[in-house]
Parts: sequence; C-alpha cells; structure tokens
Amino acid sequence: MEKGINQRKTEHIRLCLTGNVKGVNKSTGLEGINFLHNALPEINFADITLETSFLNKKLKAPFLVSSMTGGTELATKINQNLALAAEEKGWALGIGSTRAFLESDQHKESFLIRKQAPTAPLIANIGAVQFNYGYGAEDCQRIIEKTGADSIVLHLNSLQEAVQDGGDLNFENLLPKIEQVCKTLGAPVGVKEVGFGIDGEAAERLYNAGISYIDVAGAGGTSWSQVEKLRSRDPLKKAAAEAFNNWGNPTKDCIVSVRSKLPEAPIVASGGMKTGVDAAKAITIGADIIGFARQLLKAATESAEDVIQTMEQIELELKMTMFGIGVKNLDELKNTKRVSILGQSLLDS
Repeated sequence: MEKGINQRKTEHIRLCLTGNVKGVNKSTGLEGINFLHNALPEINFADITLETSFLNKKLKAPFLVSSMTGGTELATKINQNLALAAEEKGWALGIGSTRAFLESDQHKESFLIRKQAPTAPLIANIGAVQFNYGYGAEDCQRIIEKTGADSIVLHLNSLQEAVQDGGDLNFENLLPKIEQVCKTLGAPVGVKEVGFGIDGEAAERLYNAGISYIDVAGAGGTSWSQVEKLRSRDPLKKAAAEAFNNWGNPTKDCIVSVRSKLPEAPIVASGGMKTGVDAAKAITIGADIIGFARQLLKAATESAEDVIQTMEQIELELKMTMFGIGVKNLDELKNTKRVSILGQSLLDS
C-alpha cells in the first residue's frame, strides 16, 4: 500500500488526468502571437528539419517530455511509455521529483528508465527547497548516478508548497545553496518553475549562480495550487487557494522577459503547451526547447504507441507552421519576420 510521498504522487497523477486543475481565466499569452501566411513559401515540405541539440546531445525535434511523476505503480507505466516514445522520436525526457527515490525503494523502477531511453537526453528532478531540509550536492550526485541522467533540474514551487498540506515552506537563502550544487555537481543543473513562471530578474540571478538552462514553466496550463487545493483536507487552505486560481506569469511573458535578460542562455518553454503551433510561437520569441507535460499524460497511461502518435501530431503541426511561413529549419524560424505580436507585424518593422 502506498503512503506518504508515494501516495501524494498517485493523487497528483489522478487529479491531473481527471480534475479541473487549470488556472481560471489564465492563458499562456501565446494567443496574442499570429503567423503571417506566406502564399509562396518556395521550399519543399520534405526538406523541413526540426533537428537541434540539448545537453550536448542531438534531438530530432526541439521537444522535451517535461518532468511529471515517479514513485508510484502508475508512474512506472507512465514513465516507461514516455521513455520508449522519447527514444523513438528523439525528444529529451524528464522524470518526476526524485526525492521519492531517495526516501523509498518503493516503485524505484519508475525512475530507472534509462534502459528504455538509452540515448535520449535524460533530466532528473528535485525540489530546490529540499536544500533547506537536509539535501545537497551529494544527494544530487546520487540521483545522477542512480538514474543515469544527463542533468538535474531544480524545481521552484513555493506557491504549491504553501497550499500543499504539510508543504515545505522555508525558501530562505536558497540561491547560495543552488550555486554550490552548480559548482560541485558533475552535470549541468537547470531550474524550472511548476506552472507559475520564472521571469527575467529571477532567471538572471539563477544563471549568474551557475544554472545551465532555464525552464520558464509559465502559467496557462496546469495550476499546482489548484491541484493541491483538490488534495487538501484543510478547509482554510482550500478556501485560501481560491484566491490564487489565476496566479502566475503567462508563459509568453516569461520567455520574453528571460530572453531579454539572458540573450545566450538556453530557454525551455513549458506551461500550457498544447500544439506544434504553440511551440513555433514560443520559438519565435526566444525559446529553444519546448516542454510538453499534461498533453502527453493520458496517452502515457495507455501505451508508448499512443504517446508516439501524440508526439507525431505535435511535430507535424510544427512542420506545417514552418511550411506556412516558408522556413526550413529552427534557425530560420527563430529569425522569421512573418509573425505578428499583439497586432504588430515584424514585417513592418
């Protein structure tokens, strides 16, 4: 029988599959971006390539299966299906918070998915706040060694912890601890929010501390205050959480803000990503890699083949967008002027 952190992870999965966990009247902001159709693209669709690289590994497409889960029986099936699909399609792959892995051997196979994805860039995940609760660089190194991950990403989830029953709330003086991990860990360290967004000011401090890439994880998709509200048995927290049902920085705003502060830093754009068109929009405003999570979750409960089908649709949507504006690769997409932002066409600039 699952208990503690393992039970919480199972509840998270089930709520994300069946519950109303989106923010209220909150969007990614990407609807304000539109592409200007090119009636004469002068390219062959067959020549369009999505290839790029991340964590010093080649990707067939600029996509990441964002960290979702681990430490439960259901998570084992989900992560194995995601790993098989990511390997097949050449996507990067994240696994859920490995704190459960460090604290319990229960369902450890949910984290040991390197054999299903031997060549995919693999990212392990732990909450940065745990550095104030006894964890440190040695634990991160253990995670890297046990999982075979290429990188570890530190998630920043202050509002989620505030709503969560028994949440870890001491976020004081974390930046020096993050800097120490970056200096001593023998692997790249990234950082991500969980759906409320990282802005340029915070990203700049983190990057200067040694963080290798920023996953903005903006608002517009799953709201983890909503998830924890549904889990909570505390009526006061349930009521208070309602005041935050539209909290967070939209994903678009996060990308623009971070890119303005960090012109060269790798940016992962996640938070409410649904289609390849969303991905194309995010790339034109500064993102390098696009993270998908809940969009893949239901398929991952079924089979790797179902995940692959969803991935192929996202890839096709991105290629169709590129064909529609007449660009053959991601560099051309990043530099296209065939885009209108809030009604202002870059072709006119």
